[in-house]
Amino acid sequence: MAEDNAAKEQPIIVIKKVSGHGGHHGGAWKVAYADFVTAMMALFMVLWLLSASQETQKAIGGYFQDPSGNGKLIGSDMAGAGGESIDLAAKDMEKLKEKIAQSLKESSKFKELQDKIVMVVTGEGLRIELLESDTGTFFESGSPVPTVQATEIIGKLAQEVGQLPNKVFIEGHTDAKQFAGEYSNWELSADRANTTRRIMHAHGIREDQVVQIRGFASQHLRKKDTPGDPSNRRISIIVEHAEGAKKAAKAKDAAEKTPGGHGEKKPDSHGEKADAHTKPQAAH
Repeated sequence: MAEDNAAKEQPIIVIKKVSGHGGHHGGAWKVAYADFVTAMMALFMVLWLLSASQETQKAIGGYFQDPSGNGKLIGSDMAGAGGESIDLAAKDMEKLKEKIAQSLKESSKFKELQDKIVMVVTGEGLRIELLESDTGTFFESGSPVPTVQATEIIGKLAQEVGQLPNKVFIEGHTDAKQFAGEYSNWELSADRANTTRRIMHAHGIREDQVVQIRGFASQHLRKKDTPGDPSNRRISIIVEHAEGAKKAAKAKDAAEKTPGGHGEKKPDSHGEKADAHTKPQAAH
């Protein structure tokens, strides 16, 4: 009886478990937050690219097209807040030459035309010459009308050169054979250079990138010993390097500062301006 009374008097202990708030929800919020931050970063990058210059956009696109290293030819060296790309220097012209050669090999017409495409690095920059043949490789004989292969090759060149900030000059040359009518080699060389410019603009060259077209007729023969040689008829595309551009700018500034450089009247021996109506003395 005593044991029964002791059992009845023993206190009853109740253990209650207090539940929390799900253990920080299992950390799922961290994943969602990371996704949100990544999305915002991507949004800001897109907005930055949309506001960047065309050269910067092409430079970034060039890297993703060729991450192995050749893309650095069209890379962007940051210049101030704008991040503008700089012109290729003279030392980069050989690399550009190799890159363009690789691009031209992708053309279906390259094998039959490779002997007619000459690239050489000069004091101006990279000179790309398209040489004619007896049958008319790039232009119809005696005409500025381009052939199918001319449009394809010039278009390929434009796609590569158009990615650069460098200025471009286009020259037209003919042989020494003269036309019978009023249309001369001067018109033909200039018209072919202008046709080349139109094709390049249609395939990637910027409107402000071609700064000059030149029609030389037969003044600069490639083979002076044989003035009638077909290779004297050619188109020259010059990609000017940065040093060449600086020299040209300095020469232009010097010409503008020279007295009489823009039609100004030179002072006479007494320091006065010469009379425009004074007759020149005969040379002895």
